[in-house]
Amino acid sequence: MHELPAGRFAAWATAWLAGRCSFDETLDALTGDAAASVTGLPGTEGAVPLGQALAALRALGERRFSLVLPVPGDVRGLPRAPGLTEQALEAGQAAVGVALALVPRPVGAEMVAWTAFPLAGRLAPPPVEGTLRAASGALDLAVTDAARTLASLDLARWHPEVPTLLAGMARAAQAPGLPDDTDPLALSVLARGQRLARVLDLARTDAPGAAVTTAQAAARDEALRPLSDAVREALAAAYNAVPR
Repeated sequence: MHELPAGRFAAWATAWLAGRCSFDETLDALTGDAAASVTGLPGTEGAVPLGQALAALRALGERRFSLVLPVPGDVRGLPRAPGLTEQALEAGQAAVGVALALVPRPVGAEMVAWTAFPLAGRLAPPPVEGTLRAASGALDLAVTDAARTLASLDLARWHPEVPTLLAGMARAAQAPGLPDDTDPLALSVLARGQRLARVLDLARTDAPGAAVTTAQAAARDEALRPLSDAVREALAAAYNAVPR
């Protein structure tokens, strides 16, 4: 959950479309040293460079992209475009505009392959987005409520980095890599959400040598669901925040 190319795309594409940063800044932020291609872009055949897709956004009528983090049973924010729901659920993320939705798929460590889904008027009601302060508060409450569950899983014994991750919540460093004018609170919420996403990843990893039944794994996941939901909402709120 903490690796979200669709979140970076939503934040940077929105900033570029609003004139808050340059095309080159945006492309550099989205690609870095990795290659990126897009298939399914209207008017093209096969895969095209991400820069070509980015340059086409204004002509397609795009003004803003939003990060959507779908999970089974909750696909709010995803338009009903053929194939989109399945790929977005598999990736766990999508960047959604008015003309296009884009879903990333890492190919090794140095390539991201994006699939574009033309929406052609297939708009979905946007997910209810709480304020950054509400997301931040919900994250604090979820951590407190999940503390007993996390302790019962004995994470510190198998994953000694967990106490460090949790201890740093109050002073989480601002997450890098977003536009310069991003709300400082959004950066703070993003950094905390990324830390907790890492904790959730570890919590769902069985202890070495443990024989975990399907029922036990389901019970564990259910106990962690409120924290997982709060992390999803916080990450979406952070990436989708637009400076006033």
